[in-house]
Amino acid sequence: MGLLTGVIDPELGSNIVELGMARGASVEANGLVKVDIALTTSGCPLRAQIQKDVRTRLLSLPGVEKVKIVWGELTQEEKTAAMSKARWNVSRDAPATSIPPTTKVLMIASGKGGVGKSSVTTNLAAALADLGYHVGVMDADIWGFSIPRMLGVEGDLRSIDGKIVPISRHIGDGRLDVVSMGFLVAKEDSALMWRGLMLNRAVQHFCEDVHWNEDLDYILIDMPPGTGDVQMGLARMLPRAEMIIITTPALAAQKVASRVADMGRKNYLRIVGVIENMSEFIADDGHAYALFGSGGGEQLAHDIGVPLLGRIPIESAVSEGGDRGQPAVLGKSAAADELRSIAAAIADEHVPPVEMAGCSARMLDAATAALDADD
Repeated sequence: MGLLTGVIDPELGSNIVELGMARGASVEANGLVKVDIALTTSGCPLRAQIQKDVRTRLLSLPGVEKVKIVWGELTQEEKTAAMSKARWNVSRDAPATSIPPTTKVLMIASGKGGVGKSSVTTNLAAALADLGYHVGVMDADIWGFSIPRMLGVEGDLRSIDGKIVPISRHIGDGRLDVVSMGFLVAKEDSALMWRGLMLNRAVQHFCEDVHWNEDLDYILIDMPPGTGDVQMGLARMLPRAEMIIITTPALAAQKVASRVADMGRKNYLRIVGVIENMSEFIADDGHAYALFGSGGGEQLAHDIGVPLLGRIPIESAVSEGGDRGQPAVLGKSAAADELRSIAAAIADEHVPPVEMAGCSARMLDAATAALDADD
C-alpha cells in the first residue's frame, strides 16, 4: 500500500490511502495485483485519472504483470471521515508544500554527473512549454546550478506575501517558471560550500516557500546526481513525484543509475522511464558512431523494468544552445526531434496532465463552505 500514497486525489490534494479510498491490495503468484478502491461516488469523473495513476505506479514494480482494480463506493461513514480530512487540509494555513495538488512533479535524476541531466531537463521543459503547457523548473542541483543560463532566464528573485516569485519565460503558447540558486548568487562561478542541512533547507524553501502558480501542469526538478541528502529529502517531501532517469550508453553510467532507481522505489516513487543521452554521433554522411559504447540505456530500462523513453544523439547544437540560453529543442536537428518526441510521449502517454472535473470538487467546496460557516 505504500506505493499508493503517491496516488493523489487531484482536487482534495491528499493521497487515496490517507482518504480511506484504498481499502486493500493482494499479490498473486502470477504477478497479478488486485486493489480495492472506493470512490466518493460510483460515477466519479476522476475515476479514470485514479485508475491510470494506480496502474502506472504498481506496474512499475518488478514482477508485477497485471493490475486489477475492484471498484467500490465509500459508505456514508467513510465519506464523513474523508470530509473531515478535507476540512482539515483546507483549514491549514501552510500546506506541506506550495506545489499545487494538480501539478505533475517529475524528478530528472542521474546516478553520476556529466551525463547531461540538466541539459535534458531544460530541453524537456522548453518542449513541454512549446506544446502549450505551463511548466515549473526547480533547480535542486544546489552546488551545480546551471538552469538559468541554459534556459536564458535571469534576474533577482522577489517575494510577495512571503512567497518567492519564480522568474518566468514564455515559449510558444506555454510558460516556464524557474527557481534556482543561480538567481541568488552574484556570479555563476561562485562556489557554494554548504553542507547537508543547509542544502536540504534550500530545497525545502523551493518546495514550501515559492509561489508556484495554480495553473502549472508540470514541475520538472533538476536533481543533484547520486543518492544523497538532497535526493532523499525531496523524495520525502514530494511522495507523489515521479522520476525519469538519465544515463549514457556507457556501462559505468548505467550501473550507477540503477542505484537512483533503487532509491526512488525505496521512497515509493514511480519510475517513469529511462532516457539515454549522448547515444551516438551522426556524421554528415549519415554514419553513426557510438563514441561512448552502446546499449546502456536499453539495458538499464530492462533491468529496472521501465520503458526506454528515447535516445538523444550527440550534437554540438545541444551544448551551444545551453550556452546561449536557447534550448536546442526549439531548433531543427536530430536531437531536437528526439527531445520533442520524448516530451510529447510524456504528455500524451507516460505522465499526462491532470484533467480537472467534478466529484471531489463538490466535496472540497462543501468543506470550504462548512469552514466559512464555522467562522
